[in-house]
Amino acid sequence: MIKVLIADDQELIRQSLQIVLGSQKDIQVTDAVSNGRQVVRSVREKKPDVILMDIRMPEMDGVHCTKVIKDNYPDIKIIILTTFDDDEYVFNALRDGASGYLLKGISMEELIDAIHKVNSGSAMINSDIASKVVHLFSQMAQSNLAIQVKKEGVEDIGKTEWKVIQLIGCGLSNKEISAKLSLSEGTVRNYISIILNKLNLRDRTQLAIWAVQTEVVKEKLVNE
Repeated sequence: MIKVLIADDQELIRQSLQIVLGSQKDIQVTDAVSNGRQVVRSVREKKPDVILMDIRMPEMDGVHCTKVIKDNYPDIKIIILTTFDDDEYVFNALRDGASGYLLKGISMEELIDAIHKVNSGSAMINSDIASKVVHLFSQMAQSNLAIQVKKEGVEDIGKTEWKVIQLIGCGLSNKEISAKLSLSEGTVRNYISIILNKLNLRDRTQLAIWAVQTEVVKEKLVNE
């Protein structure tokens, strides 16, 4: 059972999501709140697995709330669900640990699929802003937000693990990576978990940024 917290300042959206998600056999809606402060209180009490987080909420917005939650509960997955695709929002939400960034125009089927994938460790980015995210990764790789890892961890990365890192840096999903490398999605997830552990990185987003930063992606594109 996946426990989901809904955070949106529009009552109609909260209620609609609560009804639809609540009807799913493997999803339990733990709460539906209207601002970031309520999110923090609800997380303390009910420990959801996934949060659907609106960006523009009163008292504490979704970006600030994402940072607070990930700093204190790193295992909770957060999907930013918004009508806005502003560069700054995308940059900050992903930098602070969001596992997904989806526009509200997606279908309920797509949202439910995203919840399952994010809960299992994948990252979900709406196709409308995927190219923008790759561009932001490049910007972040050149900035003072560049990800640092220990030399010993890098030296311990195997050949297949490097291929997985390259493909993550190019923005591919677990499913796409499994097809490229002829591996099962479960095996890809295991590789990612091992890589994150070796490099001491928090999540897939940090790994993607590091891949761009170290020019692993560029090496892949040259060699293809």
